[in-house]
Amino acid sequence: MAPDADDSDTEHDTSRRVEEPVPHAHLARDETLAPLVEAYGPLELDPEGDPFERLVVSLVNQQLSTASAAAIRERLFDRFTVTPDGLLAVDEAALREVGLSGQKVDYIRSAAEAAREGRLARDRFAVMDDAAVVDDLTDIHGVGTWTAEMFAMFVLGRADVFPVEDLAIRRAMESLCDTPSREAMVERADPWRPVRSYAALYLWHHYEDGDPNVPTA
Repeated sequence: MAPDADDSDTEHDTSRRVEEPVPHAHLARDETLAPLVEAYGPLELDPEGDPFERLVVSLVNQQLSTASAAAIRERLFDRFTVTPDGLLAVDEAALREVGLSGQKVDYIRSAAEAAREGRLARDRFAVMDDAAVVDDLTDIHGVGTWTAEMFAMFVLGRADVFPVEDLAIRRAMESLCDTPSREAMVERADPWRPVRSYAALYLWHHYEDGDPNVPTA
């Protein structure tokens, strides 16, 4: 099992847009989200890219501000081949030189082993519901609930994930809904089913219009 390394605002690619209006029409009926839908227009999940790379990005992003995580990611991807075999071939000292902690090096190595075993293949998850996806991924050392939910959203394109462990989501909910607890936030988000992932995109936008460099854990 993984630590619940929960919060990061650095995973969120919220600039892409879609033609399909249904999620946005649904959310526009909510009094809290309607102004955000109007302000930002249709937003999309972007479930493209290599699953291992996306998982590495989430692991790097854990508990870091946007700026810190971006700097480490840039160095990591510039210096090394970010594949399971590529990173497993690099020694710990070299990985730490790009700014990774020893703990995160361990997490990335565990993810690389899992990927090499085929555990990150998209087709494995096709028969799983969202909860099963999170349960499966959190068996990988270093992958907590937040990281697994980011994978479900941005690798698998799951439409109804509500990442309440994300600090930016909680800050946005606090400012918009006056919801003081995670439980209250989950309850408030219930009407946003079955497209809570899209609601999260709007909440991230709302947060990012503030200070994107607030530490995330």
